[in-house]
Amino acid sequence: MAKKKTKYVCQSCGYISPAWIGKCPECSGWSTFVEEVAEEETSKGALGKRVPKVTAVSLKDVRGLETARTATGMPELDQVLGGGLVKGSVLLVGGEPGIGKSTIMLQVAGLLSRDKLKVLYVSGEESAAQLKLRGDRLGVSKNEIDILSTNSLEDVLQACDEEKPDYIILDSIQTVASDDLNSAAGTVGQVKHVTYRLVEIAKSRGITVMIVGQVTKDGYIAGPKVLEHLVDTVLYFEGDYSRGVRILRSVKNRFGPTNEVGIFEMTDKGLLELSSYSFVEDAKDNSAGRVFVPIMEGTRAFLIEVQALVAPTFYQFPKRNCMGFDHNRLNMLLAVLEKKGGLNLAGSDIYINVAGGMRITEPSADFAICAAIVSSFRDRPIPPETTFIGEVGLTGVIRPVSNMGSRLSESYKMGIRKYYLPEKVEFDKSIEIGLSINISKFLDMF
Repeated sequence: MAKKKTKYVCQSCGYISPAWIGKCPECSGWSTFVEEVAEEETSKGALGKRVPKVTAVSLKDVRGLETARTATGMPELDQVLGGGLVKGSVLLVGGEPGIGKSTIMLQVAGLLSRDKLKVLYVSGEESAAQLKLRGDRLGVSKNEIDILSTNSLEDVLQACDEEKPDYIILDSIQTVASDDLNSAAGTVGQVKHVTYRLVEIAKSRGITVMIVGQVTKDGYIAGPKVLEHLVDTVLYFEGDYSRGVRILRSVKNRFGPTNEVGIFEMTDKGLLELSSYSFVEDAKDNSAGRVFVPIMEGTRAFLIEVQALVAPTFYQFPKRNCMGFDHNRLNMLLAVLEKKGGLNLAGSDIYINVAGGMRITEPSADFAICAAIVSSFRDRPIPPETTFIGEVGLTGVIRPVSNMGSRLSESYKMGIRKYYLPEKVEFDKSIEIGLSINISKFLDMF
């Protein structure tokens, strides 16, 4: 096969050079040239003007497109995707090393092949024997999954022509290179070119392509940002290695909602799906400093447990430690409790823990954090069927939060029957509401 001509384009100013040079003569930028395939010049009209190939149409005259979805067999993943995998779409999964990207891809390959769908699993990082070992651990080694261990894009394209798969899984995009370019795998030019070819294959043949992407030390997917613009769906894996909880978050989805999340737990048998029931244990344990609160992850509500421990200190500077909660926000809440509630917390060590490995990033749990601190400080347990929802302001006022209906519905489903909410909050009248309250009235109860 004849090798295609290449050119080098400056990513700063667009200057084109036939060979790589260190400094751009146009913008004086260093190391800004990226190798690209030189496209052939297109022919123009007889008078040298471009002949238009398409015409504008009215939006109201365009017929809608029904997207055919295929369930992956993992309800949590299907929810993140908006109902399942769309035929002919391109999916990109990113995350830190060891977070579970390759694991979930092999699990999905096993579930799809079990439904008699043809899957081609391409690995540029592992050999077939290594994939076999992981397949045995995940229980998918007996499924009909075509394995291709290669770093060449041309081998992948040839396998597509021969095997005609319904799904292609590429692990990872930074390890595959094309012979059309002279640069090494993982460079900006190679990543762009390989992704372009895979998107072309997906759209022209109706093959669903799932790509695993490595991330940089800053947590972003390695390679140019155009990689995320080319694909249809971008998923990010997050999690705490010490606790085993993994959150799969959708940050881009052309066929469904964004900011959807799936909750998983990493085990020796692979990734297991979790629900709110997994974060609520020993609900009848009536210990001081323990409060349940519903938080939002994407469009879903989860009931989680917040724990607080307030103990006297014998040191000059008391400790303020958090696990799963922002340390600066804790200091703000303590200042509000001291200023507006009259609590003397200066002589106490305070520890906050979010059970189950979750991390709270929204202000709706402020009221619950304050309730847990007061409960532990005065050693007065809070009934387990009680929850506190609201944002605490600097003036001591409890402010309403969004998605109150989803939070109350999830809490009610999990056995919560008494609710402490901001004053004048609107809620579903079919749910029994306990008390609408502010921080001053709440502290008077203790």
